[in-house]
Amino acid sequence: MRKSKFTEEQIIGVLKEVEAGGKPKEACRRLGVSEQTLYRWKAKYGGLEVSEAKRLRHLEEENRELKHLVAELMLDVKGLRLVLSKKF
Repeated sequence: MRKSKFTEEQIIGVLKEVEAGGKPKEACRRLGVSEQTLYRWKAKYGGLEVSEAKRLRHLEEENRELKHLVAELMLDVKGLRLVLSKKF
């Protein structure tokens, strides 16, 4: 997955600026992002504080690692079942 060039602090700062009455088009032009990106950020980070956003990122990373572990274990189980199903 591509890493964003903006930190959570920057994203939340821009979202708060837009919520306070700033114009989304101006914020997008200043940052060099599309309006779609701004609305995607709003869907993900809208209403969060910086500490909550960091916690969200940490949980997403932990979830990704756990999914990899489950996938590896499923491969191991499948391999063991294949070996055990063969008759010698």
